Amino acid sequence: MLRRAFLALFPMIVAATATSLTAQARTSTGDTALARSIMTELIAIRSVSGSRETVTAANAIVARLRAAGFSETDAFVTATADTLGNVVARLRGKSAAKPILLMAHLDVVPALREDWTTDPFTLTEKDGWWYGRGTSDNKNGVTTIVANLIQWKRAGFVPDRDIVAVMTGDEETSSEQIGWFATGEGRKRIGDPGLAINFDAGGGSIYSGKPAMLGVQTAEKVYVSYKLTVRNAGGHSSQPRADNAIYALARALGRVSTYRFPVEVNATTRLALQRSAAFEADSVASLMRAVAREPIDAAAAERLTAITRFNAQLRTTCVATRLVGGHADNALPQMAQATVNCRMMPGTDTAVVVRALKSAIGDTAVVIAEVRPATLSPPSPLTPQLLKTIETTATRFWPGVVVVPVMSSGATDGSSVRNAGIPVYGAGGIFSEPGESRAHGRDERVEIRRFYDGVEFARVLVEALAKR
Repeated sequence: MLRRAFLALFPMIVAATATSLTAQARTSTGDTALARSIMTELIAIRSVSGSRETVTAANAIVARLRAAGFSETDAFVTATADTLGNVVARLRGKSAAKPILLMAHLDVVPALREDWTTDPFTLTEKDGWWYGRGTSDNKNGVTTIVANLIQWKRAGFVPDRDIVAVMTGDEETSSEQIGWFATGEGRKRIGDPGLAINFDAGGGSIYSGKPAMLGVQTAEKVYVSYKLTVRNAGGHSSQPRADNAIYALARALGRVSTYRFPVEVNATTRLALQRSAAFEADSVASLMRAVAREPIDAAAAERLTAITRFNAQLRTTCVATRLVGGHADNALPQMAQATVNCRMMPGTDTAVVVRALKSAIGDTAVVIAEVRPATLSPPSPLTPQLLKTIETTATRFWPGVVVVPVMSSGATDGSSVRNAGIPVYGAGGIFSEPGESRAHGRDERVEIRRFYDGVEFARVLVEALAKR
């Protein structure tokens, strides 16, 4: 995913005491064969971000949907440019109630054959796992949506409201396509959804071999990058001067590295702290509960945010990610520049971040410029009825599992949709061990039985939500 190396869920926690149902017990052989067929086809398409192969992937999906009975107006490829492929599909419902939007993305990050132990663009089964680029990010989500749309059409299922699916082709690069659907001309193609379910977010955690927690993403930190630039006249390196651009930039970056934004707790992170505390070591749990209380215990917050995963959840962060400077080995630098990437807490204004950076740096020679406007993304409401529906569905599949709203420290297409006023809930149903995620990495994989669980969970959940 663009700008996201890891979906930062709260602690990966203890085991549920009850045994989860298996995918085999719930899903027919035909259902699993369909999902496998779709996944196999999609992995073989090298829909690397920025390539025309997203069009190939989009056409392949639409061909399957048309073959299942979707009309040309209910399953089609559309985009702002002919080098991009997005899919829109609609399962028509009984009423004019606001539709449910299902989300995933077709593009993947690059993968080199020499870096992998298997061919990244061939779905390879090994020891109960599928290996291939996109198996976890995000062709599993695309397959989940497409397989269920086809099964619903074949079964003659008519929901109470329309179910609309959007699968975009540029999430890993610019996410401009989802913005087009959310607020641009593309909005006509999806209508006015009442809520969205994002299958590129959320997911479950396993402890001691059993499902323990299902994270439902209800908020995302906001991505914004800044260029920090220092310029001066330069000169010959045999005549060093005090106003060296590289040194000035280095001092500025040192100050950025030690600056701490204030701790913030929103509705999502407060509930996550409360629900997760029981599953942590006592020393950490007590800090979590103290930070979740109002007012926040400042001393507890300081200790808790010393742990990296909590720091990312509880404050805006800014970190240097790229450097460039100088033009010759024997010349004083005329320019030095760094990229500082910030992940803002929802509701934070970019102007506040810029002021904080300027204050921390304390040097007017350092010019701060926003790389591109941030897509602000307010948290989705923690609607009791919706959360209850998710909890009821989850415990049907995994008895005893704890459902926890989470805020991701990275960004997804959901940020643009939230920004357009549509609540988004990341409700992927695939469980994995702590630290298992290989998204964007070598030998990306998904556990096959957990994947089938996720497909079936999505079917039951969306059917339940479509009745509301």
